[in-house]
Amino acid sequence: MKLTYDIKDKPSFGKLLIFAFQQLLAILAATIAVPTIVGNGMSQSAALFGAGIGTIVYLLFTKFRSPVFLGSSFAFLGSMFAAFAGAVSAEAGFAGIILGALFAGLVYVVIAIIVKVAGVKWIDKIMPAVVIGPTVSIIGLSLAGNAIGDLGTGKVMKEVVEQVVQDGQIVDKVSYVSAASPYVCILCGLVTLFTVVLCSVYGKKMAKLIPFIIGILAGYAAATIFTLIGIKTNNIALQIIDFSVFQNMKFFAVPDFTFIKAAKGLSALDGKYIATIAVAYAPVAFVVFAEHIADHKNLSSVISKDLLEDPGLHRTLLGDGVGSMAGAFFGGCPNTTYGESVGCVAITGNASIVTILCTAVMSIVISFFGPFVTFLSTIPNCVMGGVCITLYGFIAVSGLKMIQKVDLDQNKNLFVVAVILIAGIGGLTLSFGKVTLTEVACALILGIITNILVAKKKDEVAE
Repeated sequence: MKLTYDIKDKPSFGKLLIFAFQQLLAILAATIAVPTIVGNGMSQSAALFGAGIGTIVYLLFTKFRSPVFLGSSFAFLGSMFAAFAGAVSAEAGFAGIILGALFAGLVYVVIAIIVKVAGVKWIDKIMPAVVIGPTVSIIGLSLAGNAIGDLGTGKVMKEVVEQVVQDGQIVDKVSYVSAASPYVCILCGLVTLFTVVLCSVYGKKMAKLIPFIIGILAGYAAATIFTLIGIKTNNIALQIIDFSVFQNMKFFAVPDFTFIKAAKGLSALDGKYIATIAVAYAPVAFVVFAEHIADHKNLSSVISKDLLEDPGLHRTLLGDGVGSMAGAFFGGCPNTTYGESVGCVAITGNASIVTILCTAVMSIVISFFGPFVTFLSTIPNCVMGGVCITLYGFIAVSGLKMIQKVDLDQNKNLFVVAVILIAGIGGLTLSFGKVTLTEVACALILGIITNILVAKKKDEVAE
């Protein structure tokens, strides 16, 4: 595709800050979602700091040639749960998640050494365009449910009490759901979505380059209006944004770094627990390896440069692996290259590596400032859902573009694409103990097997 800013281009300082902020908004929701889901006292600001450090490490290993941000990886959620569940204390759990990231990172290092020795030609053979194209599409399509789920929810939560029978007794089960009307949330999400679309298609100069910032601000403004009306009329169904979080906000605060808590739990680690951590983390790294290749194939098609050749798959793997170690040391979350970041590059045409570096530095700096982190955390799910429809959609479409030159009139190609799409969209996953093969990994593996089975069939001649 035609890029407004190529990898080596350097926007002016003012524009650079705006572009970096846009990248930050694109990756924010998912990056801080992981520590929120895992709980156990994990810090969102520390995860943001760790993502920035991990990205800088990645950029160094890839010689500043791969424009993508690294954020908290959802693939390791089960591993992190296992680390805390098997620990004798919360501090030991924090030590466990750092140790787990080290195990996962070492897997990346080993694979990188193998790739360095064996080269990458074998990857093109077992994962040609007919395999990798639909797999990239699955990465976007597998996230579609998250975007649509967010589209109907806000930040203000209400308590729901449900009576259930537990151990022969009736007890109250308390849960929390979005208080706002889903129709109001969807309206705000659509304001965001259509603003992004209109800016991207009809925008001039800066508007075309920062559609996400404009879209999020428009959606946030709409949500603010509904929320203020809801507060004034005491109508909770209109209250989308939770402004109460600003009340106890600190202007400046050092993130609650993972290594500080982990240091207190090191003495509680034993051989059995360390083995549990290794089993929980190391196999997941092999699963994420497949997604790593798909992500970089996708990014390569966006920037029209083969990242598996230059800077090389071994370098991207080392950057991802060591970046995960560094990110987990500070924020507890192993990192991974983000599809949202790739989508942002694709939609805006801004592949400037300086923008990614600035985003990493910005995420580190703002993790210390309460007002900024708090503001970012108040952006409603519905607004981010509107943004993610475009981001995830672009990932799906970019995968389909990879198979434009594949002859789908040939049954051998048609079956490969069909197997991958149905397995991925259908949500095929396989679990082996604490290790889960995601739908992307399962679809890719099935696609590779199918392609091997039919590869020797000669092309069919049209009658």
